[in-house]
Amino acid sequence: MTMLASYASQPDQSRGRLHAEPGGEMRGPRDMFQRDRDRIIHSISFRRLRHKTQVFVSPDGDHYRVRMTHSLEVAQIGRAIARTLALNEDLTEALCLAHDIGHPPFGHAGEDALEAALEDHGGFDHNAHTLRTLMLLDSPYPRFRGLNLSWEMLEGLAKHNGPVTKPGWAMRELDALFPLDLTSHASLEAQLAALSDDIAYDNHDIDDGLRAGLLSLEQLLTVPLVRHCWDRVTTRYPDVPQDRLLRELVREQIGVMANDLLTTTRANIAAAGVETVADVRALGRTLVAFSPELAAQERELKRFMYATLYHHPDQLAAADRARVIVMDLFRAYLADPALMPPEWRDECALEEPTRSRHIADFIAGMTDRYAEKRHAEICGALV
Repeated sequence: MTMLASYASQPDQSRGRLHAEPGGEMRGPRDMFQRDRDRIIHSISFRRLRHKTQVFVSPDGDHYRVRMTHSLEVAQIGRAIARTLALNEDLTEALCLAHDIGHPPFGHAGEDALEAALEDHGGFDHNAHTLRTLMLLDSPYPRFRGLNLSWEMLEGLAKHNGPVTKPGWAMRELDALFPLDLTSHASLEAQLAALSDDIAYDNHDIDDGLRAGLLSLEQLLTVPLVRHCWDRVTTRYPDVPQDRLLRELVREQIGVMANDLLTTTRANIAAAGVETVADVRALGRTLVAFSPELAAQERELKRFMYATLYHHPDQLAAADRARVIVMDLFRAYLADPALMPPEWRDECALEEPTRSRHIADFIAGMTDRYAEKRHAEICGALV
C-alpha cells in the first residue's frame, strides 16, 4: 500500500459522519473513506446513472457513454493520479464516482428545465442536488436519512470546483445541517476529482462524437492540442490505418493531460509548502492544476467541443425535446401529485416552495427512459 503524503486526507483523522454509528464504523476491514466509496457503489442513485445522459440522450448504440461509464472512467483517472501523488485513493475514487449523481435525466437539458421550473422557488443546481441526494433522499439505512457519508466526502463534493461563496437554497440547507466550511478550498483529493472529470469528458466525448459521426478528424485537427497528439500518434504508428488510430489519439491526449497535471501539481505543492490537509484548505488557492499552457489548450478544446458537438443541430433538437419532457412532467405533477408513486405522493406538501422542490427531487432522480415512459403515459408520446 502506498504511504500517504502528510497533506493527503487521512481516514483516521476524519471529522466523522453527521449521524454516529456506534459499533458499526469498522464493519469488515474497511476504513472511513473505503466505506464511503462502497456506499456510493451500492446506492440506488449510482445505479440510476447507467440510464442517464452523458452526451447523447437515450443513445441507440451500446458503445456510447452514459453517466455511469463516465463516472467509472473519471474514477480510474483520478485513482491513478492520486496514487502517484500519494493522495488518498479511496476518497478520490469515491468523489469521482459520486460527482454526477445529482444530474437529472437528459443531462444539462434536464437541468435547464428544472432550473426554469423552480425559477420562483430557488432554482436547481445539479451539484447541490448531488449532496441533497446523498444526505437526504437516498436512504437505505434504518436509523437515519441519506448515506451518512464522511464530512470529507461531502465537503469534497460541495467544493471540488472551488469555494462556494454564494450557495443556493439546497446547499444552504445542507450546510446548516452539517457545516462544510463552504468558503475554504477543499482537499487535494477533491481538487483532483474535478480535473479528472475534465480529462475524462474532454477526451471520451471526442470518442463518442467520432463514433456518432458528429465530429470528423479533419475538424478535430484544427485544435492545436489534438493536432499535437495526432502527430505523435501517427509518428509512432506510421503504417497503421487512420481509423485504427482514433482511439489511440484519445489515449494519447489523456496521457498528455494527466502527465501535465502531475508535473504542475507537484511543483505547486512544493512551492506552497503545505504539510497538512488544513494547510491545503487554508491556502486560498487551488494546487491541483494544469500548466498555464495546457490549461489554455484545454479551454480551446472545450470551445471547439461546444461549437461542433454539444451545440450540433442534432444535439440541440434532442435537448429541446428533453426540456419539453421534463417541463411537461413537472407541470403535470404540480397539478396532480397523485400521478406520482405513493411514497412521493404522500410526502408532497401543499405549500410552496416545498411542493415544487419535492416534485423536482422526484424528477431529478429519474433515468432518461423512465422520464420518457412516464411522459408518454401522462402526456402522450412526442412526435
